Parts: sequence; structure tokens; C-alpha cells
Amino acid sequence: MTDTTTWDRAAGQEPRRALVGDLLRQAREAGRTSLTAPEGRRVAEAYGIPTPAEGLAECSDEAVALAARIGYPVALKIVSPDVLHKTEAGGVRVGLRSAAEVRGAFTSIVQNVRAYAPHARILGIQVQQMVPAGQEVIVGAVTDPTFGKVVAFGLGGVLVEVLRDVTFRLAPVSAQEAASMLDGIRAAEVLKGVRGAPAVDRAALVDLVVAVSQLAADFPEIAEVDLNPVFAAADGAMAADVRVLLSTTDAVPRRRYSREEILTAMRRLMRPRSVAVIGASDARGKIGNSVMRNLVDGGFPGEIHPVNPKADDILGRKAYRSVTDVPGDVDVAVFAVPARFVPGALEEVGRRGIPNAVLIPSGFAETGEEALQEQVVEIAERYGVRVLGPNIYGYYSTWQDLCATFCTPYDVKGPVALTSQSGGIGMAILGFARSTRTGVSAIVGLGNKSDVDEDDLLTWFGEDPNTACVAMHLEDLKDGRAFVEAARATVPRKPIVVLKAGRTGAGARAAGSHTGALAGDDAVYDDILRQAGVIRAPGLREMLEYARALPVLPAPRGDNVVIITGAGGSGVLLSDAVVDNGLQLMTIPDDLDAAFRAHIPPFGAAGNPVDITGGEPPATYEATIRLGLADPRVHALVLGYWHTIVTPPMVFAELTARVVAEFRERGVEKPVVASLAGDTEVEDACRHLFEHGVVAYPYTTELPVAVLGAKYRWARAAGLLPGRDGGVRR
Repeated sequence: MTDTTTWDRAAGQEPRRALVGDLLRQAREAGRTSLTAPEGRRVAEAYGIPTPAEGLAECSDEAVALAARIGYPVALKIVSPDVLHKTEAGGVRVGLRSAAEVRGAFTSIVQNVRAYAPHARILGIQVQQMVPAGQEVIVGAVTDPTFGKVVAFGLGGVLVEVLRDVTFRLAPVSAQEAASMLDGIRAAEVLKGVRGAPAVDRAALVDLVVAVSQLAADFPEIAEVDLNPVFAAADGAMAADVRVLLSTTDAVPRRRYSREEILTAMRRLMRPRSVAVIGASDARGKIGNSVMRNLVDGGFPGEIHPVNPKADDILGRKAYRSVTDVPGDVDVAVFAVPARFVPGALEEVGRRGIPNAVLIPSGFAETGEEALQEQVVEIAERYGVRVLGPNIYGYYSTWQDLCATFCTPYDVKGPVALTSQSGGIGMAILGFARSTRTGVSAIVGLGNKSDVDEDDLLTWFGEDPNTACVAMHLEDLKDGRAFVEAARATVPRKPIVVLKAGRTGAGARAAGSHTGALAGDDAVYDDILRQAGVIRAPGLREMLEYARALPVLPAPRGDNVVIITGAGGSGVLLSDAVVDNGLQLMTIPDDLDAAFRAHIPPFGAAGNPVDITGGEPPATYEATIRLGLADPRVHALVLGYWHTIVTPPMVFAELTARVVAEFRERGVEKPVVASLAGDTEVEDACRHLFEHGVVAYPYTTELPVAVLGAKYRWARAAGLLPGRDGGVRR
């Protein structure tokens, strides 16, 4: 298989790039937005992409001569820079087996295209070798507005439009990543051969995906590459059609900061020693008053400097007419003034040398005031000020006792960092944290993301010793590649959970190729977030629960999951949840099966799930849980509890917590999750279990297993378990 690194070492690399570059330049100079079929073939040849033998005929006699030289059967296709969809124009005929058929097809194609597009330029007819039979797949690349060049693979031909079974990766890809794409489609088994059909040549397909990804990455001016169909057979793969679309505009590069620059700025933002509040106020009900009170009442140990030209003293602290009058170094300026006053105040912040500005006010791009926001960004970049916001609720950095927000204070310190693009979601995060007593290291609003965004914060949280898990609500990413880079650096040490809002394919409506039409916003996000090792949450509740639970669970050390339940019905539901989350139910060995049976009644059931039945005393729960924890072949436990008088909820919770703690003291750490069904007493029991390292939920069999599945997905992404995909595509 070909790895991306071999492309850079390959002989003829520069001549190949020069040839393709000349073709693209000539097409753009001619005002064209696509290459012709013969030009596409030359590009394919330069990158080692197999295509059928072919030639260009300008008359029927030339077509007949070419067909004789290539060998029958042949296909004829229109060549016109003005006809992208050849089949729709009646510009394709296949399976031609004689000179007479070729002549007739030539005339018919020209007539069809003239009727379809009277003003289209016809450069000739492409005479092409009929491709040997094989499984039709699609390989392509598209320029995504968030992630840049991405490569796509899936079933091809008409199936691509019906099933949309396609997977995406950032381009260029390695051979290993390309192979994962072959395995990542729902119909992956088809490629291995079904109903007597031979398996396709995987190595040839991998090489093809790698080549297309490198082609797209090498030339920013290429908007889309579309090989459809590609016929994959047991002895190779061949692209029957090559389409290359060109970009009509040049990308505007975004300002990028080095990792060191990001960490320096974020350190002063998240661990400030001095904060100025621009627009601080003594009047209750004003944002400037709420921010000041939260900073003071929250116990921030650093200096707090109110800035208000109409006040001498605010909340017992000297007020300054301008931020330029504030003495000493200031790390953060929090803005609590109307939007129209922000540019002038930001100029003063820049001249003062303050590195961070937190813009709480709304009234910028979110209300149509793009010019005002652009002015703010220009001022900030001119002075080197990093801007958080605007249009945010502020931020919390609990380990610094910093509550720089107009919302309610929160001071429960812990390992979870949470961010949100939406203020409403931010309040939901705050309420959830409070109701569940989730310890957080930070809660940060991002709002319009005029500057500081998820990749900046993720870079910081990845290094922050107080953060063990990062959860982010986002509606978009300004720079998807920067986010992926930050995620890849963070995932080996701590999990990242993302709730991506906006599951829409609207961005694909104007696409000019099959690949482009398949690159719906959510499809690309889904695959590339998975490629980066990020855990994608299906909803807000799941994002918050994953963030709360993942730091509690130890990392699994193997795939074998065992269910122990007091109710057969919950055992079935828990089994379904295990399968739905891509986990593996252990096949119980005979000796372990016999050991379980020794503790359960005859009408119970060993195997997996282990059904101890509902009337069993606490000793049965304890004995079976001990067996699961003690056996090194068992890697994770899922417990299903059913409320009974014989074993009340809190009794179950206390014995489970005690046994798990005992084994952890011995160095045996396995993830244990529990589902509790019963009266309201199970709620207190779940809280007790959570506080003692067992992730437990009342009234649901799905959520505890989903959390376990998320932990497994992170463990695989972090390299702690073999690389099988730990989650099901949803």
C-alpha cells in the first residue's frame, strides 16, 4: 500500500506537479471551472490513477479508428467544458461493439447535446475502453468550508445517490487512514465479497484513495475531484470517469497563532492575576455590577480594577476613568459596555498592552453588525489582543476562584472544562453542573468567536492539569483543521466530547459533482471528528453526562463486557444498548459460568447477561460483582438493579461502592456502570454510586451503557485499546 510519505519521495514528483499545474492554469486562464475529460485523464495519469484506454475523436471516422485500436466494446462520451453532467445531456453511449454502432452513437451524441445545450462548445467525442466489470465505488475530494480538502469514499454508480454510504477524512490521508475508510462504510462487507463474488483488491483501492487525497492537497485551486464510478475488481481498480472542478475564488488565509502563542495568551486569560472591568457599575441590575459582584463575592484573589469615568469607587474598590489609568500589569479586560463603545475602549486596551479582552455585549455580527465586529477584530489584531466573544455570558475559571460573568456564580471545583457557543446552552451547562454537583475547571462562553475559539481553548485545556475532560457545544468551527490538530494533541491524555448543532446537508445543494453533493456539513463533521478521536454526543444531555462521567470511569483494558442484572427485562435492554454502542458482550468461559451459577438460583440464568433474578439478597449481588471484578478476562461490568425489599436501593449502592473501592485499593480498576429501576429511592442510590466511582443512572438502561461506550471510544482513540471502531455511526 502507498503511504502519503511515499508521494513526497517518489521520483518525478516535481514534473508531475508541474504538468498538473499547467493544465489547471490554462483552464483558469480560459475562464473554465472544470477540466475536460482528456485533461482529467492526464491528471489521473500523473497521479497514478488507473483509467481506461481512450482517445479524442473530432469526427465519426476518427471515432471508428480509435475504437478499432482500443478494441471493442467501447464507450463514447461527449467532451465539452459546458456539459458537466454528460448522461443528462444524452452524451454517453456504452457497450458499442462495431464500427456501425460507433458511427451511429457519434451522430446521436452530437445531436443530443445540441438539443440539450445549444450553445455548448463541443471539443469532440471521447472513445473509451469499456471498463471490466467490478464493484462500483466512488472516490473523490471536495473543499469543505470548515476543514478544507477532504477525501471521500463510498459505494458508487447510482447507489451513491440512493444510499449515500460515504465516509470522509482530511486530505491527504495515509494508507492506514484510507483502509479505515474502506471499513467505515455501512456496506463494507460488500467489498469483501458476498454471495460468491470475489473480494475487491483492497490495496488498489487504498492506493487510489491516497492518490486522490494527495492530488487535492497539492493544488488549492482544485475545488472537487470526482472519480465515479470506479470499478473495483479482484485484480485492481479503474476509474471510468474523472471529473475535476476548479475553484472560482482564492481562499483568504485565516490568521494563525503558534501553539506557544496560544498557550501564553490562554494562560493569562484562564489564570489572571489582575482583571479590569470596563463599564463596572454600582447600580444593581446592570451587567457591569453583576460582573464586579461575581468577581468580588467569588473570592478572586487577584486585583480587580473597575473602570468607569463617572465613578470614584465601586464596591469598595477605586474606580478609574480609563483602563489606561489602571496601575500595574493587567491580564484581562472584561467589557460590560454597549457595543458602540467597544472599539474605542479596545483601542485603549491595546495601547495599555492588555493581552486579553472578554467582550460580553451583544449587538455585533449576530444582529447584522458585521462591520462593527470586523472593526473590533482589526483593532485587536493590530495590538495583539486576543478577544473572547463578543455576545457571551463571560467565563468561569473555578480553580482561580474567577467568576467573570453576569450570570450566577459557580464554585464547585473539578476536572471538567465546558464551553458553549450559545448563551442559552451555557446556562443549561451551569444548571446541570449545579444540580449534579459536577466539579468543573472552567465554563467558557464563545459567542460570535470573532477571535478566540474552540481550538485555542482546547490547546489550553489539553495542557491544564486541573482539566481531565473537555466538553464543547459548537454550531460551527472557524478552522476545522486547527481544531483537529488541537484535538489530536489532547486525546491521548484526556477525552473530548463535542455536541455539534446543525445536522444539515444544506451546504451541498449547490455542489457540482457527486462527491460535492455527498459532502453535507454533518457528514463531514461526523467522520472527521471521529478521525480526530473526538467523542460526538447526540444531544445536550448526553454531552453533559459524558463530561460528568468520563473522569469517574477508569479506562478499560480489554473488550469483554459482562452484564449482571436482577431483572431479565433490563438484561435484554442492557444487551441491546451494549450492541448499539459498539461494545462486545463477553462469551462467558465454562469455569466462570459455573462460578456464577453457584451464586444464583436454579431459575436464574448464567451466560451473559448473568440474571440473578429479583428476589436475591445483597449477598448474591456482592458475590457476582466480586466474580466479575476478580476475573482478569472480564474488562467492564454493566449492572442492572431492580428495586426490591430484599435488597433496597441504598443497600445495593453501598455494597457495590464498597466492593469496587476494595478492588481499586488492590489495583484492580475496571469501569463499572449501573442502571437502577425502581421507586424514587433509586435516585439517592445513584448519587451515592456516582460519588464513589460507579457511574449510575435511574430509570434508564441506555444512558449508563452510552457513557461506557464513550469511554471505550476514547480509550481506542487514545491508543489504550486496539483500533477497532468503538462506536456505531448514528
